[in-house]
Amino acid sequence: MVRNYCVRTDLALEEKERFESDNAEISGVVLEEEYDDENEIRTTRVVIETENGAKAMGKPTGTYLTVETPNLAAPDDESQKVIAGELCRRIRELTEKNRPEKKKFSVLVVGLGNRAVTPDALGPCVADHINATRHIVKEYGKYAVGMEEADLVSTIVPGVMGQTGMETAEIVRGIVNETKPDLVIAVDALAARSSRRLNRTVQIADTGIHPGSGVGNHRLGMTEKSLGVPVIGIGVPTVVDAATIVNDTMENLIRAMESSDTLKGAGEALRFCSPEEKYEFVKELIAPNLNGMFVAPKDADEMIHQISHTISEALNMLFSGSGMSG
Repeated sequence: MVRNYCVRTDLALEEKERFESDNAEISGVVLEEEYDDENEIRTTRVVIETENGAKAMGKPTGTYLTVETPNLAAPDDESQKVIAGELCRRIRELTEKNRPEKKKFSVLVVGLGNRAVTPDALGPCVADHINATRHIVKEYGKYAVGMEEADLVSTIVPGVMGQTGMETAEIVRGIVNETKPDLVIAVDALAARSSRRLNRTVQIADTGIHPGSGVGNHRLGMTEKSLGVPVIGIGVPTVVDAATIVNDTMENLIRAMESSDTLKGAGEALRFCSPEEKYEFVKELIAPNLNGMFVAPKDADEMIHQISHTISEALNMLFSGSGMSG
């Protein structure tokens, strides 16, 4: 029996796919897909409805929307407008139920991560481009921002524990207690199981967020239970486990061996190994130097810059009605 089989991923979609690859159905978990062929945008909705489903998936009950597009980091203004519009629509889908009626809606956008580490800088970069309006509306009224119904938007980049000596959730809880927003939106970099999803996937979840969980650096979660207000988590996978890359390479090698007359027997023998056995075998091969290593694309800085603009634009469209801000 293989122990401690754990492929690093923050994406609910990838957890669901892992069960499907084993031909296993998960009771209490529903998956729906939509595809925009013209704009190459695929949206997958994973709804974990029961506690049994949550236990099997290793994630809280709730709704997880995954938007995938090869153009997410593309430096093309027209593509980014379309993607931002789609993200805005999907975020609205999860926020509308938390919007109070006949009351100014207050939202706190939290940019999680370490600005000094490029693959972890997504949250701070998104926060940099958010149109903060709370101070203006409170001081001068809603017409100062040129809107009939103005939301109160505030933002914070709390840093990481290594910088502040405090749990990020502790900092955010203090801000929530003081400013009393109706909703918290936490933006963070994630880890993926598949390298093809790096910087081309956005996960939006109404279950909050657990900083560092994808890379095994577990911190206090930011959820409705811990903060006292609903929390929407938005994340983009920016890194992948080194063992996953080697494991995927081994899968390609097995397929190549199976198509070779000389190596067909060896390829078929390896095919009989379970995914768990192959993954543990890979981890043993790369130990100890590569264990715990996470890999990012070489142009991660440019990708993070572009993606952060697109996500912030989606949020600005939703809460302040602004256009593309460049």
